[in-house]
Amino acid sequence: MDEKAEVREFLTTRRSRIGPAAAGLPAYGGNRRVPGLRREEVAMLAGVSVDYYTRLERGNLAGVSESVLTNVSRALQLDDAEHEHLFDLARRANSGAAPRRRPPRGGVPSSIQQVLDAMDNAPAWVRNGRHDVLATNRLGRALLAPLLAGSEPVPGRTGAQAAAARRPANSARFIYLDPASREFWGNWERAADDTAAYLRTEAARNPHDKELVELIGELSTLSEEFRRRWAKHDVRFHRTGTKVINHPVVGAVELSFQAMAFPADPGLVMVVYTAAPGSLAADSLKVLASWAATQDAHEAGRLTS
Repeated sequence: MDEKAEVREFLTTRRSRIGPAAAGLPAYGGNRRVPGLRREEVAMLAGVSVDYYTRLERGNLAGVSESVLTNVSRALQLDDAEHEHLFDLARRANSGAAPRRRPPRGGVPSSIQQVLDAMDNAPAWVRNGRHDVLATNRLGRALLAPLLAGSEPVPGRTGAQAAAARRPANSARFIYLDPASREFWGNWERAADDTAAYLRTEAARNPHDKELVELIGELSTLSEEFRRRWAKHDVRFHRTGTKVINHPVVGAVELSFQAMAFPADPGLVMVVYTAAPGSLAADSLKVLASWAATQDAHEAGRLTS
């Protein structure tokens, strides 16, 4: 990825969305040639010269102090995710951003799987920064069944190699490349927006993740919907919220989710879905749990027959 272009387009798109009134500035003249603030207005708000801010917006963050970055963030009214993204871009410019330690693609530590399996009443799964689904509990497998059907062999592998090297299901591929995702996600547009923003955030944190770069390239090549969202340079944290899932067994179910990182295993995140006690969603999860147990029993019987 072109690092200077990343910086330039991020700052330009953030500047374009803020008008003078939102920034507390008088709007002189009726014909503004640029959407949002002018460079000189951002420079004034950030307490730097116009030439210095112009240098930043051209993609040169080398040597920029944290105080200047904070002032620019404040001037552009960046939220927490955007603020951290700007600092990630600056770290790349100043140190080359050595790749972070990444977990193996094919699984998770047994201790994490034990945590998943201990949760009987809440669907849960573990992903990496690329949104590969690396592990689930029983209810998680049942809830995400349409998504998990996207697991596929790694290209170029055959026989036993292919069986051992299946590419994990990936929620970004599912959203953008599988038509079934439009039925599965109750609000597909929001899911697509969020997913592109999550990947943009991860790309700044781990620019040397080859598989992430390949994933973004694949989605950019095959999905106009992804290309359009990627060009917005939006970034978001994936921490908490609600999702509506249209499940083929229990129908529409609205669930809250929490995403929790594992400090001892950088890059791994556990996502847990919950429903309020006594709610329709809680009843749906009970039905789903019963269905999952039946499916597991059938599979066990098939394997032993």
